[in-house]
Amino acid sequence: MSADDVKALLHERGAAIIDHPGGTLYTHLVRVHDRLAAHGLPTGTALAGLAHAAYGTDGFDTALLTLDERDLLRSAAGPDAERIVHRYAATLRKATWRPLAQTRQLHSRFDGTVETLTAAELRPLVDVSIVNELDLCEQNPDVAIRYGDYFRTLFASWADLASPQVVADARAVLTF
Repeated sequence: MSADDVKALLHERGAAIIDHPGGTLYTHLVRVHDRLAAHGLPTGTALAGLAHAAYGTDGFDTALLTLDERDLLRSAAGPDAERIVHRYAATLRKATWRPLAQTRQLHSRFDGTVETLTAAELRPLVDVSIVNELDLCEQNPDVAIRYGDYFRTLFASWADLASPQVVADARAVLTF
């Protein structure tokens, strides 16, 4: 279980040839991982950042792994990181993101369930979500222009959920 193991899996599944803002999906995933690691976050959170799009997301349909292949990611990234990735991929953003600070509920786009998360379960999910969006804003100025106000409001509401260093990063990038 290491970043090298996850990177090998991402390469094997074609992440390096999928277009994404700022280059390829692979380069985006590595940037998210590196940023989370640079913030001194737990290894599991950084590895989740590296694999956060493995099952596709509510905002990015391309999946590198099917949900039947979760064991592959568990073997490469570890069970904690895989759990974060699965939750990230499952998040139905429209129903989850705005009320998250009040409800702590994750609405699943996979099966329609609603899961109430503890603060410890929320923190890595929120950290990966914020850092992912910060990378997109930096790599594609149109994203920052189009969604900047939304992200500023959303991430400010998540300030108590996220790691302090991620909140500081978001404030610096989005100036709020």
